[in-house]
Amino acid sequence: MQILSTVLSGLLVTGSLLHAQEARLVDAAFLHGLRVEAARNHPAARSAGLAATAAALDIRAVRLWDDPMVGLSFMAAEKEMRKDDGDIRLSFELPLPKRGLYAANLQKAEAIRRAEIENARGSSLEVGSAAARDAIELALADETILLQAAQLRWLGSMAENARQLAINPAATGVDALRLESELARENEVLAAARRTRDSLAGSLNLRLGRPLASPWPPLRLAAEPAPLPVATAEIARISKHNPRVRSMREMASSATAETIIAHRERQPQLSLAADANFYSGGTFRELGIGVRMSLPYFNRASYDARVQSSQVREKAAVSDIETVRLEVATRVLAAVAEAANAAAQARAYAGEIYERSLQATQAVEDAWISSKSSLTDLLDSNRQVFAVRLEQRRLIALQRVALEELELLVPDPR
Repeated sequence: MQILSTVLSGLLVTGSLLHAQEARLVDAAFLHGLRVEAARNHPAARSAGLAATAAALDIRAVRLWDDPMVGLSFMAAEKEMRKDDGDIRLSFELPLPKRGLYAANLQKAEAIRRAEIENARGSSLEVGSAAARDAIELALADETILLQAAQLRWLGSMAENARQLAINPAATGVDALRLESELARENEVLAAARRTRDSLAGSLNLRLGRPLASPWPPLRLAAEPAPLPVATAEIARISKHNPRVRSMREMASSATAETIIAHRERQPQLSLAADANFYSGGTFRELGIGVRMSLPYFNRASYDARVQSSQVREKAAVSDIETVRLEVATRVLAAVAEAANAAAQARAYAGEIYERSLQATQAVEDAWISSKSSLTDLLDSNRQVFAVRLEQRRLIALQRVALEELELLVPDPR
């Protein structure tokens, strides 16, 4: 009886130790490696990186000088007049740069490049976080399979005990049949868990750019919850480390440059001009050099409207930064609270709740062996222990996912 009463606890502990020796721990270093691999291979991250490269090339497209203009014209007149004035005219015009316009355009292009770099970083974090969440789910699936296998071993032991008890002429053998049915049902549950594990492994391979059928070793979650972050400290890091906020700050700089551009384009356009007259017989007649100036006063209202709209967009961009910062801060608070709640519950399920459930199951198991308790009580008690262990592992995974969300919102600069 003493041996039978320790079957459940022995199987659970032994299974956990074997799994710990063989499985790969899903810790911060392991997840960091997956994030890096996903960011390197995922098409979304590559696309964002190419957009940042294109923005860098756009800086080279900013020009100081506009293209010069050349012209050729012919005069139709009497021969004497053409000899005197020339009948071929060549013209050349070179627009001069407006003061500060080139610098403003360059400032805008550089701000857009920095914004695209932050967008690319955010995209890499997104795909990396998705891969990390898949790895956490895969580890939870492995933990579930481990517990389910221990459950099957326990049911097999109980079924063998029931068959031994059925030898007694006074026994009915009903318990043995019911345990066989329960064993078959749990086998199907285990098979379903393994199929789910295969699906999660395939999803993780796709995110990492690996072949779909690439094998994964067994993974395991940490035995204890990870250290909890401080919400106020994480919120203080948003402005410096959140890619979306940093990108919007660069777009605000771009809006500021756009306002400067609108002011500079309102200035008159100066151009150097040269005109030369020739006679078709090959004789040079005259050369004129001068300066031309555009008159922007006819479209002054249009220029003023563009300046005003640029100023309004600049103010809107600043407000958008604060809006996004508040949104991210709200998500940080939720992630920290979820991580704290999951950690507290995981500790409770691993401690007093599990110990009491295990003691109750052992007592019911002893009572069933001595025919003082029904098989229904035994199975219900065992399911409760299984549910407690599974919930504790689920809570560990839930805390890890919450911390992953926090890493996405306020990434660690490394």
